[in-house]
Amino acid sequence: MKRGLHIYLILLLGCFSDVAFASEPAADSAKVKVSFAYDLNFDMQFDNREFYKSAYTSSMTIFGTRLTPSVGVALEQKNGTRHRLMAGIDVLKNFGAANDNSELFKEMTLYYNVQKQLGKTGFEMVAGVFPRRFAEGSYSQAFYSDSLRFYDNNLEGLLLKFSRPKAHFEVGCDWMGMFDTYSRERFQIFSAGEGRVLPFMSIGYAASLYHFSCSGVSDGVVDNALVNPYLRFDLAYKANLQTLSVRLGWLQALQNDRAHVGHYVFPGGAEVVMEVQKWNVGVKNDMFIGKNMMPYYNTVDNAGYKYGSLLYMGSPFYRVWDNGRDGVGLADRLEIYYAPKFGAPYLDLKVSAVFHFDGEKYCGCRQMVSLNFNLEELLRGNR
Repeated sequence: MKRGLHIYLILLLGCFSDVAFASEPAADSAKVKVSFAYDLNFDMQFDNREFYKSAYTSSMTIFGTRLTPSVGVALEQKNGTRHRLMAGIDVLKNFGAANDNSELFKEMTLYYNVQKQLGKTGFEMVAGVFPRRFAEGSYSQAFYSDSLRFYDNNLEGLLLKFSRPKAHFEVGCDWMGMFDTYSRERFQIFSAGEGRVLPFMSIGYAASLYHFSCSGVSDGVVDNALVNPYLRFDLAYKANLQTLSVRLGWLQALQNDRAHVGHYVFPGGAEVVMEVQKWNVGVKNDMFIGKNMMPYYNTVDNAGYKYGSLLYMGSPFYRVWDNGRDGVGLADRLEIYYAPKFGAPYLDLKVSAVFHFDGEKYCGCRQMVSLNFNLEELLRGNR
């Protein structure tokens, strides 16, 4: 672990330790209710990608399901502070793949979770190996693609969250790679927040600092920072719709391939996300106009490995121009979906058709079905 990250984490924990773990009177701390804790999340994804006209990604079908059960112990203090210590397993099955247990059982989940209410401010901390769904910030697909969210289901590190009646904020660290002969040291510090300033308008941001370091067979370090400030306008209450929103944002990257370039480059661009929904049927359009946000995607290190999706975890369509070409390009993602409501916040079903465009050129279509059952949402509602 780099010394700088050590200092960052120490300062981060020091800032919030008094808030999260303020000392309690001895009489109160002794009054702790201990109970059995459990959680269960089920996720099924079907994503048929027909990208025969795209230079950025291949045609393929992602079809699989995952189950992430966990059990542990819960402690509730008299003042309402809740602690959980959980252990579980992440089980992933790609439909049609051979029954190889080494691939079926992805990894263990081991985490500590504390929740505390401080007046109107809610605080939550998660530490260990825990499901990505704990991070609730609004991140553009320039940060994380659909396939990454499904296949890289867990975060390894620390997450802090704060919530107010009109705002929420989170900051975390995900350690993705340990230095080894063929494995790069990789970690990402990420954050997101949003606050409502008018009944119809919110101001928000998302940001990440990704450190893509070296391995035993490959020297060099790549710094990859990305920030995304935005304005969100929610007008559904004025139009008698389930959803009517417009998000106007800017994506700005700061990247430096120290071994092959030696100086920072600053690709950026505007992003507009519009969505309308009525009777559970919706249309969502994500449009990006800007420069190639992944300039080192095709770079090959001195061990012969391509940076590719190891360095850039977002949708490959944010490359807009590739193979060294420069200038402003356009990427557009149009989704038409049906998302029925079952009166159950713990169950989500969505059927979509997604059309991708590169500039004025049609790149291909995706047919998608997603189903998610989250027991935590049911348990939260029953508390």
